[in-house]
Amino acid sequence: MEMPRTVTPEKRAAACKAEAPFEKAGGPFSIVSDMLRSKGDAWTALLATGYGRFPRSQAASEGKLNRPSSAPDPMASKGRSNSLPLPGTPLYLPDEADAEAALSNPVLGSIGSLEVRLAQSATDLHRAQRLRYEIFYQEMKARPGPMRRLLRRDFDAYDRLCDHLLVLDHQGPPDPDTGGPAVVGTYRLMTQQVAEQNRGFYSQSEFDIGTLIGRHPSLRFLELGRSCVRAPYRSKRTVELLWHGIWSYVVSRKIDVLFGCASLEGTDPNALALPLAYLHHFAMADARWRTNAVESRFEPMEKLPVEAIDPKKALRALPALVKGYLRLGGKVGEGAVVDHQFGTTDVLIVLPVEEISHRYISFYGADAARRKVS
Repeated sequence: MEMPRTVTPEKRAAACKAEAPFEKAGGPFSIVSDMLRSKGDAWTALLATGYGRFPRSQAASEGKLNRPSSAPDPMASKGRSNSLPLPGTPLYLPDEADAEAALSNPVLGSIGSLEVRLAQSATDLHRAQRLRYEIFYQEMKARPGPMRRLLRRDFDAYDRLCDHLLVLDHQGPPDPDTGGPAVVGTYRLMTQQVAEQNRGFYSQSEFDIGTLIGRHPSLRFLELGRSCVRAPYRSKRTVELLWHGIWSYVVSRKIDVLFGCASLEGTDPNALALPLAYLHHFAMADARWRTNAVESRFEPMEKLPVEAIDPKKALRALPALVKGYLRLGGKVGEGAVVDHQFGTTDVLIVLPVEEISHRYISFYGADAARRKVS
């Protein structure tokens, strides 16, 4: 296995200069940054200041983190290690071959003026975070904390460890910050290897992911999350393009199982009795792939008996994303979880690649070689 390259002082200084516009002397963000560091929150400081490089290759996505050999672990004082660099240290340093491969063919697919590709830089990541903020916090009912409200970005500690799919529109209104094509859709992807080497999966705070993975030790899992699409683009074409990007990622990294949280809007499970009961009775995963919501947050889904369910009405009550997963062959775990920060009730979707409908594999191409989606 290739060993991570050491971050030299010159590289760190260059990264800081390029990626730290908030660190100007006397600026308000430098004060916020210092305050966060003084509290020992290395993750939040890392995110708030925009430090860190973003993975641009499969090698980077598989968790080859960079840390100066002499740098202390910022989490060591809390009794655990997450292999994080100090603020200002790039997380990933792709070599020249990585960069050349990423830039030579970054587009995974296209439909008309829309294209899908992986984020290539911290700027790309920030654009995805701004879109998520617009959808989750301004359009929906998520409640931002002070830093998210200040930066107007949805971010968390997992963003710098994940790959991010972006859908861009080359003919729509340009991005107000960069002047380039606007990001109109995004998806966050986290491989099992990266999760195991760092903080684990995002969804493990809601569902028993460890039991699911432990049941299949030879398979590779990929977590999907933080998906959103700007309102004018919520069409079949945009969703198809996002899934084309996901399928390309799955094929290139030999992923066996997709999973992640899917959300129903609202925090009263009783008001969501029909769609939850439908999922419980008609879309429950079999024993091989089923896992439960964590006990402390478990909310029963069997709110109605099967004979009381009107399937057509229930399907109309389900979010488009959940219906899309079901069409692909996805199933749900046992129990739901209320997420008060985001104003949602979450279910776990599990989608083994072997269960994906063959018509979708034929549509995108078994080897994901199809670039244009008609």
